[in-house]
Amino acid sequence: MAFHLRVELPDVPGSLGALATALGSAGADIEAIEIVEHRQDGFAVDDVLLELPPSVMPDALITACHALDGVRVHWISRYAAGVNLSMDLEAVEAFTSEPATAIKHFIDFVPATFRTDWAMALVRDMGRARIAYASASAPELVAAADDWLDLDTARRLDDLPEWDSMVLAGAPGRLRRGQRFVVVAGRHGGPEFLPSEVARLGHMTSLAASVQDPETVNW
Repeated sequence: MAFHLRVELPDVPGSLGALATALGSAGADIEAIEIVEHRQDGFAVDDVLLELPPSVMPDALITACHALDGVRVHWISRYAAGVNLSMDLEAVEAFTSEPATAIKHFIDFVPATFRTDWAMALVRDMGRARIAYASASAPELVAAADDWLDLDTARRLDDLPEWDSMVLAGAPGRLRRGQRFVVVAGRHGGPEFLPSEVARLGHMTSLAASVQDPETVNW
C-alpha cells in the first residue's frame, strides 16, 4: 500500500538519513522524498512517498518517526499506487513546451506537484465564477467560490462546508491581454497548505499565465 507521509525534522546534516533508516526499519520502502519547506526555526518539512506491506500498520511509521529527537509527523494518508512526486521543474517544462494549452497542462500537474486531490481554473462569467478547466476528481462549483475571483495574492482559502472539510489554496493569474483567472487546489482533510506551498502555487500560476498564448484560450 502506498502512503504519503509529511514530517517535520531538524534541518541539520544526518536528519534525513536517520529518518530514512527509521522508516526502513519499520518496514517502509521509500519511493521518493521531497523537501517542502525550510523554516527559520531550524526545522524542515518533508513529504515522503512510500510503500508498506499489508502486514505493517501505518502507526508503526509514526512510532518510528517520533522515536527520533525533534521529529514530528504532520500527516499520513493513503496515496494512489504508482504515482510519483512531480517536481516543479518537470511541471514547468510540461506547460512551457505548449503555450497554446499551458494553463490546462499546469492544472493537470497541480495534484501530483502539490499532493492535492484536484485543481481547477476559475474565470468570471456574467459576474459569477465558472470552471474554465479542472483536473480529474474536482468537485462541482459552489456559490461561495465567487469571492475567490477577487483574490489579489496567493493564499489559503476558508474551508467550505459544502466541500466536506476540504483544505484549500488559491492563486490569481493574469494573461498577457489582461484576462484574469484563479487557480484553486484542494486536499481532503489535510494537511494544511504551508506558506511555502502557497507561495509556490502563486509563482507557478503566474508563470503559466505568462506562457499561455492568449489567442488560444478557449474559456
